[in-house]
Amino acid sequence: MSGTREEKKRKTKKAILSAAVELFGKYGFEKTSIAQLARTAGVGKGTVYSYFKTKQDILQAFCDDELEFIHERLTSESDTSKNILDQMVTIFLAEFTYVTRNPEFGRIYMQESVFPRKQLLTSHNESENRYFEMIFPVIKNAQDRGELREDLELLHICGHFFALYLLVLHSWYTDLLKTEEAEEALRTLFTQIIHGLQPLSKTPTETRHPHEL
Repeated sequence: MSGTREEKKRKTKKAILSAAVELFGKYGFEKTSIAQLARTAGVGKGTVYSYFKTKQDILQAFCDDELEFIHERLTSESDTSKNILDQMVTIFLAEFTYVTRNPEFGRIYMQESVFPRKQLLTSHNESENRYFEMIFPVIKNAQDRGELREDLELLHICGHFFALYLLVLHSWYTDLLKTEEAEEALRTLFTQIIHGLQPLSKTPTETRHPHEL
């Protein structure tokens, strides 16, 4: 019985989140009401509130889902023994895939993620810390292997990659980049930044040109 109950709860939550994707993308975050979410999900308003107290909680649920999605990709497709380029492409391609699954909702989601409202700062910071806990070890291992400079802060290095990821995402939203070109674009841009972040002690013969990586 408990298994059946849990499965029903999982399906109900998924229905509410699916309704949010549809309605937030169509009408916007502010103009979507809980009543609309309930009707579209096929449940009562009270049921929506039993899962999510506010619409902000729904956005947080998607943030949690994104982190889980990226972690699964990193676990299944990446290898800690692989070079930093392959691992970072895996991470940010997973982010790209998650955000672009529904373009209109993805736009709202990114806005709320990059420029969080004050009332969301606590939950945003918690999610961000979990994100860093996942990505910082990848960067630190690369430093230990001599792939990246050790004198740079992990946060700053992460910022380089995230900024380039945003560039790729922007290019996709403005039709400058096709979905199937995203991985190659990330790989090219990340190769360039990794080349620039290599240890200063490397000699010219030790340092390969970006197109040779």
